[in-house]
Amino acid sequence: MHALALIEIGGWSPAMVVLDAMEKHARVRIVQTELNDAPGVCIKLSGRIADVHSAARAAEATARALHIPVLTHVIPNPSEGSRAAWQAPPDFNPLIEQPSVHRPEETMNDQASFAVGLIETQGFTAAFEAIDTALKTANVEVLAREKLGGGYITIVIKGDVAAVRAAVDAGKARVEGLGKLIAAHVIPSPSKGVLALLPK
Repeated sequence: MHALALIEIGGWSPAMVVLDAMEKHARVRIVQTELNDAPGVCIKLSGRIADVHSAARAAEATARALHIPVLTHVIPNPSEGSRAAWQAPPDFNPLIEQPSVHRPEETMNDQASFAVGLIETQGFTAAFEAIDTALKTANVEVLAREKLGGGYITIVIKGDVAAVRAAVDAGKARVEGLGKLIAAHVIPSPSKGVLALLPK
């Protein structure tokens, strides 16, 4: 490993959008993500130092465009002894009923031919109403849901870009009064790392 990048961002769906931008901008490899109580996500990437710096700049630009705070930091030539601190072992968090450490699973494709939509809310009722509306609006499929703690939940859908965009727009409009909309994003042709980290 030439360099390690640590990207901390609030929200699982913005983290996937940022990861997608970093992978499409630079040759980096996702090592793992780790959820914390902020609620937020720490994305850990490795690669050549120039690529890792380029990915960190892409993360900052993408987060700025999303109006989401982000912390990026690059460690050149990390000490092998430090790996025990930053590379978290697999775990299971009983509070959110899932692992808080995610390692990418192997995927054959560098990018998908479909789009992924993410609707993140604070509150289950809002998430479930949003996804019901999304499914009634367009031909999309629910892939998974991801809980982050603090009542944050993301529903992940897939389909063609136009259908996913229509579904996400309709779903996020239904959240008001039922909970808080944290984020709603569409990722056309998601990157390899995003595909590998999608909850099963």
